[in-house]
Amino acid sequence: MLFRSPNNYCFLCFGLVLYLVKVGLAGDPYVFYDWTVSYITASPLGVKQQVIGVEGLFPGPILNVTTNWNVVMNVKNNLDEPFLLTWNGIQHRKNSWQDGVTGTNCPIPAGWNWTYQFQVKDQIGSFFYFPSLGFQRASVIRNLEKDIESGTSLGTPDGVLFNGLGPYRFDENLVPDGIPYQIINVDPGKTYRIRVHNVGISTSLNFRIQNHNLVLVETEGSYTVQQNYSNMDIHVGQSYSFLVTMDQNASSDYYIVASPRFVKSSTWAKATGVAILHYSNSLGPASGPLPDSPNEYETSFSMNQARSIRLNVSAGAARPNPQGSFKYGEITVTDVYLILNRPAELIDGKWRTTLNGISYLSPTTPLKLAQQFNIPGVFKLDFPNRLDEQTCKI
Repeated sequence: MLFRSPNNYCFLCFGLVLYLVKVGLAGDPYVFYDWTVSYITASPLGVKQQVIGVEGLFPGPILNVTTNWNVVMNVKNNLDEPFLLTWNGIQHRKNSWQDGVTGTNCPIPAGWNWTYQFQVKDQIGSFFYFPSLGFQRASVIRNLEKDIESGTSLGTPDGVLFNGLGPYRFDENLVPDGIPYQIINVDPGKTYRIRVHNVGISTSLNFRIQNHNLVLVETEGSYTVQQNYSNMDIHVGQSYSFLVTMDQNASSDYYIVASPRFVKSSTWAKATGVAILHYSNSLGPASGPLPDSPNEYETSFSMNQARSIRLNVSAGAARPNPQGSFKYGEITVTDVYLILNRPAELIDGKWRTTLNGISYLSPTTPLKLAQQFNIPGVFKLDFPNRLDEQTCKI
């Protein structure tokens, strides 16, 4: 989680997760929730500042839901601007009308409410939810969107948070005294499932636990072939579950680290998240240097690591197309698209990122509504299937 303090930006990062466990039930029960979203004050890096909270909490409440349950979530927007919640990774039954993005839903106006209704169908694992409008997921101190449009970069964050808490004081020169930090209490000899989400908006993180092995067992709601890793690159929006056995001696506590990847480490040194793994029989605090991360610019390591992950198709869990409604092997391919993402371009005086030379601007009418009711002029079906890189022409 990236976080910026009032002297530049504040990165709002919801460490909100939705746990799903696959069990057999007679019928599919309904669960009902009422949540209020509002501005609250928090001090994750020792300085009081305004953040967006759910039910007065930052991070917001954990939502424990069992596979196949129907969720009815009434969200009241007490902010002074429109708001939407996105349910990351949840495969909604039958349609995507409850996604919580501007392409699907109308924003919830200030002072209004919206009731999400969806079924968490054939899924296991952990997911997170977050604001999806503009930069609400990131900025609550000043208008970050206008800065980006004028060409200002995001810059270096002031910290990486674990569950809304700042770093353990691993370096007195980098971390001020008095910042609350995450402590995970464990018993020696036991094995724990640790669920990790990168809920930032731009920076990949490398996750590792000092002297402990990570056994990957699940990602994005599907079981994986169990493999051992000493560390794992977790890119924006990704979710992983690891089994970690407490097989070390308790001479001291151990560092849990999440550090930015593909950036200059000396510049981003303060943006390192550090939590503590505390054995119940520990003899002292963690000390010494943090466990090493991979080479900061070695992208091949990260790509090969991602390629090493395999789904466990013998385990009872979510599948691509879990309900069997599509026979992908029988679909005739009629169009092939090559999608190219390039550095931001100046469009109408504002810097915009593009896909195949086209930048997206949310229409007043959500695309799904325009499609459902055949409303003309909202979107066109002429997206180019490739971009000529040499001439920069479509």
